[in-house]
Amino acid sequence: MTDRQTKDPQEEVHQPEAPKEESPSLKEVLIEQATEDEAPASAKFTLKKVLGGDILSTQTIRDQIWVILLIAVFMIAYIANRYSIQKNLLEIDHLNTRLQDAKYKALSSSSQLTEKSRESHVLDMLKNNKDSVLKIPSQPPYIINVPEK
Repeated sequence: MTDRQTKDPQEEVHQPEAPKEESPSLKEVLIEQATEDEAPASAKFTLKKVLGGDILSTQTIRDQIWVILLIAVFMIAYIANRYSIQKNLLEIDHLNTRLQDAKYKALSSSSQLTEKSRESHVLDMLKNNKDSVLKIPSQPPYIINVPEK
């Protein structure tokens, strides 16, 4: 008999077959190379790890990407808010300067009007103007009493 016939048939079933050596796919090779250099992140953050740059590993960045994006959004909002506040403060300062100028002009105009409407000034103008039919009264005004019915 041959060797095959002398062997037990159950032995053939239990014997593992030799694995076929297939070359790994390109995707598997790239994934292996991408994760090969990364050391597992430890739970403790020490000063040495922070200063050494270990905190900036790829896995840490991936785990904290939403926190990083949230911080970036807050920073942009803070900068934009500060810029708009500074712009508003400059506008307020400019408007206050214009208001102050308008107050000074109004005060000056009011002062000139008061000066020109004084009785002594009006009388001098009437004397100098010969065309005027208005005269200075020589008698005091009369008080007229009207009896009530």
